[in-house]
Amino acid sequence: MKRQGPSLAYLEQVRQHMGRLPSIDPNTRSLLVCGYPNVGKSSFMNKVTRADVEVQPYAFTTKSLFVGHTDYKYLRWQVIDTPGILDRPLEERNTIEMQSITALAHLRAAVLYVMDISEQCGYTIKQQAALFQSIKPLFANKPVLIVANKTDVVALADLSAEDRALLDGVAAEAAKVSAGGFEGDKPGSNLIAMSTLTEEGVSVVKQIACDRLLASRVEIKLKSKRINEVGNRIHVAMPRIRDGTARPPIIPASVLAKKGLPPAAPRPTERDLQEAQGGAGVYNADLRKQYDLKDEAWRYDIMPEIADGHNVLDFVDPDIDARLEALEREEAAAAAEFEALDTGLADDHLSQAEWEDLHRIRDRKKRIVADNRRKRAAADNTPRIPRTLDAPRSRTAERMKAELGALGLDAAAAAAAAPRSRSRGRSLVRKRERAEGEGMEVDGAEGGEVKRLHSSKSRSMSRGRSMSLAAPGAKSGLKDSAQQNRGIKMADKAQIRMGRMARKGEGDRHIPDLKPKHLFSGKRPRGSTDRR
Repeated sequence: MKRQGPSLAYLEQVRQHMGRLPSIDPNTRSLLVCGYPNVGKSSFMNKVTRADVEVQPYAFTTKSLFVGHTDYKYLRWQVIDTPGILDRPLEERNTIEMQSITALAHLRAAVLYVMDISEQCGYTIKQQAALFQSIKPLFANKPVLIVANKTDVVALADLSAEDRALLDGVAAEAAKVSAGGFEGDKPGSNLIAMSTLTEEGVSVVKQIACDRLLASRVEIKLKSKRINEVGNRIHVAMPRIRDGTARPPIIPASVLAKKGLPPAAPRPTERDLQEAQGGAGVYNADLRKQYDLKDEAWRYDIMPEIADGHNVLDFVDPDIDARLEALEREEAAAAAEFEALDTGLADDHLSQAEWEDLHRIRDRKKRIVADNRRKRAAADNTPRIPRTLDAPRSRTAERMKAELGALGLDAAAAAAAAPRSRSRGRSLVRKRERAEGEGMEVDGAEGGEVKRLHSSKSRSMSRGRSMSLAAPGAKSGLKDSAQQNRGIKMADKAQIRMGRMARKGEGDRHIPDLKPKHLFSGKRPRGSTDRR
């Protein structure tokens, strides 16, 4: 590790240096500013972007690449400020200059070569032109603009003929190597004057550079092979004339007046028609003129045609009443035939007495259905009549025995079971009968009968527990009623504990709040607790 220490230290320095480098997107729209030191590159950067690059009156103030962003045509652009470059061989250039050379070589951007025509940077126009010739191979296939800065000190018109010829020569060379020029550009369109101090021409330089870059990117895409693949999937729809109706364009009257053309005839409105035909109260608006029909001649028909040239009257049958009467007679004959068929089948396998019983059952069923429909139709409007006064609804044992006997059924068992269903009202007679019955059961216990047990201390037993007198079922797991009553008593004892704890059941896990916070916190005045 000691032998590898210097190498690791160098890698750490490289890592830190790369971390200080700006984040440059090589695929986005970029403007690259280059030139001699102290010609105004950083000042232009501060004017067109929101970046704050240090500007000083000495050379090599910018020692690395700086990236700023600006907006043009609703697009985001990145502007890259490069360190100054000196006119010397590539081997003699230092690390700061190599950053600019690398950016010019590898970034697809619009190049702004800034020249100081006032020569306050310390380099003459001839030297700046020589630098352009030396780095010209790096500008291939890129839009190149020659920006003459510091025109507030020396204007282009004040330059000597020799210096102006050098500037025009550099602009001509830039036009040869650059890409993205517009058709019809003037010979000196690549030379733009600018002053970063007075901001004169700064926005023009930005606008022309961005337009040149956009045109260059579109031209590169059109020359690529991918445009053919995309073009095969593009379909340009051309409208066709659908009918012979003339549809002239609607041009406002103000536009026609400005162009000196005669105004079009105005279309009459409903108000104009109303005033021309008697005014309000006399004029009747024509609503049928807006009907959208297949044939405009149908608009004012007495009965508009609806389908296939026929209207409603074409579908009316004049013999509809006679046909309806014939159809009803046919249905009545079919119903009579079905009843006769049903009667014939019944006579084959039923005796005369069974046939009479069947008819009585059917008649009774019809009456019940009719009464039910009548009551349902009346709904809640039917008055409530006591059962004792409603003879048709009374269901007595005598009536049941008479009706079942008339049908040939034995109703003795049903009549014997009828007195068991009594009213649940309390009476002294019922209490005495129940007491005598309990006494008889206790006395009969010695004779072998089952003694009635109670699941509570009260003398009476609830209706739910009265079923314990019956023998347990085959699948209950209990051998006799005594064991069943014992289980009932055990369940009651287990429920006593739940009742003492105020539990609703075994699944009740509620823990009551014995000291609610709103009653036992804070200072309360006298008498505030008694109200709760």
